[in-house]
Amino acid sequence: MTCSQNANIIIFPEYGLTGFGYTRQSFRPFLENIPDPEKVSWNACQDPQANSSCPILHRLSCLARTYNMYLVANMGDLKPCNKSTDEHCPADGRYQYNTNVVFDDEGKLVARYHKQHPFLNEMKVVDRPLVPEYITFETPFGKFGTFICFDALFHDPAVPLVTEYNVDHIVFPTAWFDVLPLFAAIGFHGSWARGMEVNFLGANTHVPGLLNTGSGIYSPTGAKKYYRSLSSNGSLSVAALSTDPKNMPHNISAVKSEKRQEKNPKSEDSFYSDLFGDLFFFKELSKPEGTLDVCYNGSDICCSLTYKMAERRADEMYALGVFDGLHTREGQYYLRICTLIKCLGLSRDSCGQRMYSASTIFESFTLQGELDTPYVYPQVVADGVSLLPGEWDHNISPVTHLQSKQQLSKGLLTAALFGRVYELDDGSIVESSAQHFHGHFILVCMFTVIAPLSIF
Repeated sequence: MTCSQNANIIIFPEYGLTGFGYTRQSFRPFLENIPDPEKVSWNACQDPQANSSCPILHRLSCLARTYNMYLVANMGDLKPCNKSTDEHCPADGRYQYNTNVVFDDEGKLVARYHKQHPFLNEMKVVDRPLVPEYITFETPFGKFGTFICFDALFHDPAVPLVTEYNVDHIVFPTAWFDVLPLFAAIGFHGSWARGMEVNFLGANTHVPGLLNTGSGIYSPTGAKKYYRSLSSNGSLSVAALSTDPKNMPHNISAVKSEKRQEKNPKSEDSFYSDLFGDLFFFKELSKPEGTLDVCYNGSDICCSLTYKMAERRADEMYALGVFDGLHTREGQYYLRICTLIKCLGLSRDSCGQRMYSASTIFESFTLQGELDTPYVYPQVVADGVSLLPGEWDHNISPVTHLQSKQQLSKGLLTAALFGRVYELDDGSIVESSAQHFHGHFILVCMFTVIAPLSIF
């Protein structure tokens, strides 16, 4: 690996060194006992014992030192334990953690983070920390926080890193599976950057056969660089980002909403349909332009859409949807969502199903939501699962609407205000308890087909 672009930091994907599909026992050979950098100052590249005792950490440390850049990688951490002294100790006598490690530009280990929310079968292989870890690290070009993949859907540790620990940049190794229409990697990760007003560096594993694809370098005003492909080729992306993302200007302000006198009046255009396990209430866009309002089950959780299509195509159907409830399909988290989506077909029960192509061009649209939560993540995803940076914007603090800035250059797959009501996830919410380099810095996200350490 060479670095000829003067990068300050490079991020590698989740499970990029090992791949997937392990049992707890078969994953064991890939684990190393990673020290806590808050307790031990350690440079593995300069430790003569490290190459034999922890070869992965040694190699990563030396890469950071050789190329004079910060390096973020995902690997496995092993912590021996004893059931007689630790009631939480697993039966095999060890904790196994999905772990991010961060090395500075001299090879010193400066951060270690254990994933808080293992995903589905991953819980059979790795352990969950008893309490969330809020891991930050300082650099000459800003303060960073880190978490992993499924963590992005939950409050801890992701949200407090921004709201309490005041990071400006998130490094995010992931093995994210695209689930359209609302959970495409590039769409959701870009929306998190916008909603939380931070730079978000998402390095995704690239296994197109499993729809594991979509990495990007995102700012609060849009993607600076992203890559999504169904080919076997991975990619290395490089982009420059502001060190002060919270002060980036937005070009639109809040839209004044009007009180609705009746909720969901009877209409032949309204219907319910399933979207990733959740029953959304929809209204069909039956005309080439107009204004629609939808509210969820007569509540005050409402969405409105004003739009104009360049042409209403006979072979494509769109709908405005709203949802307010507890999502339970692959985890448990409370959602309030407004979304404009392209349906898979022309039948209403296809609205909410996965789709990847769209031809309808919108000349303009404004999507507004009364979601009663400060945590709203705006996204727009277009034909071929692509982004449209510069073609739309949203207001901030809190996000209540998004709108086009011009006629869209591609067909629209979805536009959404993805609201999270963290305090309703399980009836409670866990309360958690630098100097910056002014200007810009270069960031590199590497995402590649899963391969062993020898790819370096």
